[in-house]
Amino acid sequence: MANTHANDRIELTREVIPKAALARDIRGNEDGAVATFDGCVRNHSHGRATLHLEYEAYESMALSKMREIAHELHSHYAINRVAIVHRLGRLEIGETSVFIAVSSAHRAAAFDACRHAIDTLKKTVPIWKKEYFADGAVWADGELPPAPGQTRGTKPASN
Repeated sequence: MANTHANDRIELTREVIPKAALARDIRGNEDGAVATFDGCVRNHSHGRATLHLEYEAYESMALSKMREIAHELHSHYAINRVAIVHRLGRLEIGETSVFIAVSSAHRAAAFDACRHAIDTLKKTVPIWKKEYFADGAVWADGELPPAPGQTRGTKPASN
């Protein structure tokens, strides 16, 4: 398991993510930049209105992978501190599902590391999202329920 730096914050939580506090807490006097990514629940997916989302994780492995990402960021970018926090459980429209903050002396490293962190998290961390619609639910990247007026395997009628 990769070690994180003493001031890094890597967490899974079922509580609202304290974004402002995280961005403030990772900032040191040597930092000239803090880049953040705020992944939030939108009101639509695949052309359908989303009611809410639920996130589940293989928690011990997810935390381990998140620590690996932080270690990788420190190894490849000139950064000082990292916060990676992901919500689990039910989330409503507008709520933050994942928040990443990276501090650095210069903005380029902070931006690059922040983008790398979210891209890697989405590909490697065992966290799953279930999307709820008025007519059913689906795990993200799974099979969508049919659109209104459509049966499975058919295209909607064109006008």
